[in-house]
Amino acid sequence: MTRRAALAGATALVTALSLTNYARAADDTIKIGVLHSLSGTMAISETTLKDTVLMMVDDLNKKGGLLGKKVEAVVVDPASNWPLFAEKARELISKDHVAVVFGCWTSVSRKSVLPVFEELNGLLFYPVQYEGEESSNNVFYTGAAPNQQAIPAVEYLMSKEGGEVKRWVLEGTDYVYPRTTNKILEAFLKSKGVPAEDIKVNYTPFGFSDWQTEVADIKKFASAGKKTAVVSTVNGDANVPFYKELANQGIKATDTPVVAFSVGEEELAGIDTKNLVGHLAAWNYFESVKNSTNDAFIKKWHAFIKNDKRVTNDPMEATYIGFKMWTQAVLQAGTTDVYAVRQAMYGQKVQAPSGFTAVMNTNHHLSKPVMIGEIQANGQFDVVWQTKAPIKADAWSPYLAEDKGKVADWTFPWACGNCTAPKYAAFE
Repeated sequence: MTRRAALAGATALVTALSLTNYARAADDTIKIGVLHSLSGTMAISETTLKDTVLMMVDDLNKKGGLLGKKVEAVVVDPASNWPLFAEKARELISKDHVAVVFGCWTSVSRKSVLPVFEELNGLLFYPVQYEGEESSNNVFYTGAAPNQQAIPAVEYLMSKEGGEVKRWVLEGTDYVYPRTTNKILEAFLKSKGVPAEDIKVNYTPFGFSDWQTEVADIKKFASAGKKTAVVSTVNGDANVPFYKELANQGIKATDTPVVAFSVGEEELAGIDTKNLVGHLAAWNYFESVKNSTNDAFIKKWHAFIKNDKRVTNDPMEATYIGFKMWTQAVLQAGTTDVYAVRQAMYGQKVQAPSGFTAVMNTNHHLSKPVMIGEIQANGQFDVVWQTKAPIKADAWSPYLAEDKGKVADWTFPWACGNCTAPKYAAFE
């Protein structure tokens, strides 16, 4: 190809892109993508997040929309099928031309869509606690990193207030989030002097239902004479038979407490909780917290869903925070352009239903509080411990040797999600 032909081709491409962007800008509707499983094993958790986005869109449109335009939610169902998440993400960005996507629950689904968002320069808001060890310029992580959930939960259980636990069962679903989180927890526990023989790790498949043998093994491990706790990263509908079998085999919170990272009010709604009273969950929000922001959040949810018995939960709050921050960033930037919105996101603040002010940092993660909740007979949580102030998320865990010194900072001129050099060193 000659230089003249190449130049002509480049000019034509720029012109075509400009015309396309102009046509989209002239449209009177702003489309946003909703990428959550509405069927399959993760539907028990993700369907509510779809409804949360629809609630936020409905509320926004009642107030006049965004930038003078109506906001339209484009909802797709990747059906708990991880490769299908990537296909649906590509359709949302390339075919539906959405300005932003709110979606994913499992880390494997997020890992599946990540190359698509980075290739097409899409913007994903990910609303669920996860294992860290990732920082993308195309993702804002509004759920908890390990230092905002897993590490504080274990520290609480190790304390006198939490029962001075000495032995640990790390029980998880077999995929990215539990395996990486447990790798971090093992390193943390060993750094605190816990011997390897006092740490038991086990994984089961998605949708696992035959828990009799696994729970019997937990019971046997806990019979060694040391205070034992179960740290659960079991995900999705497998939690229902898991907790049922714990009760069947007489595992009580007073003897062997379970602290869960993926069980909230929505999951407990499908479980008979009378035998689970006293077991724990670690989140950044519980429906039971008392403040005016949470009261308004719950009231708005009940009015939208038309069911006063429907609960709220932590990933719903994370979705709420992400949506509010995105709309604020769009208004600040005066456009839905990804580059402009991304820069406007840094420093955004939202008064969260948790009662704290959530802040978006330049590592694309939030500063959030940490709460430990105890399961009550009514399916709610009594907050037994919480941080005094929001904790800034670590994208990379300091407990893993390979992560020592890693930096995530996406502000110009640094723009780096995985660097070990001192900030701005390349420009000195």
